[in-house]
Amino acid sequence: MGKRYYMLACLVGLVFMAIAEPALAAEEAAGGYLSGYDTNVPQPTAMSWWSTAAYLASLFVIFAFVVGMAYLAARFLGGHFAKPMSGTAGRIVSHLPLGPNRSVCIVEMAGHFLLLGVTEHEITLLREITDLEEIEKLRQMGADSALNGDMFSQQLGSLSGLAQKIPPFLRK
Repeated sequence: MGKRYYMLACLVGLVFMAIAEPALAAEEAAGGYLSGYDTNVPQPTAMSWWSTAAYLASLFVIFAFVVGMAYLAARFLGGHFAKPMSGTAGRIVSHLPLGPNRSVCIVEMAGHFLLLGVTEHEITLLREITDLEEIEKLRQMGADSALNGDMFSQQLGSLSGLAQKIPPFLRK
C-alpha cells in the first residue's frame, strides 16, 4: 500500500514539473512576456463626457429605485404591521418614565386597570385600581388622549406648525 502512494506521488510530481517547466523557461528568457512592463508607464485613459453622464444617470436610477422600494415597504408593510389588531383588550392609559429603562404604566386590560412597574428585565404588578372614581378619571383621560391622537401625530403636527413659521420666500 505504501509503495502505491509513493509511485502516485512521484507521478504527480512529474506531471507538475512537465506543466511548470515552460512557465519557468519563459521567466528566464531575456525577452519574456513580462519584460515590457519595466519601461512602459501606465497612463490613465481619458474619460468621455458620455461615460460620466451614463455613470451619474445609473447612480440616479439606482437611488430612485432604492427610495421607491423603501416607500413601498413603508407603505405596505408598515401600514399592515402598525395597525392595531381589532378586538384587543388592552391599551396603555398612562406612562411615566422614572429613569433609563424604568417606568410606571397604567394599563387597561379586559376592563381592569393595572398599575405596572416596568424595568428592562421585569414587569411587576404594583396594584390593581378598583376605585370607581379613579377608573372614571382614567377612562376620561383615555378619551381625551384618543381625541388628541397618538405621539406620532402630535409630533407631525408640531412639525407642520414649524413649517408654517418659515418665511414664505424660503418655503419655495
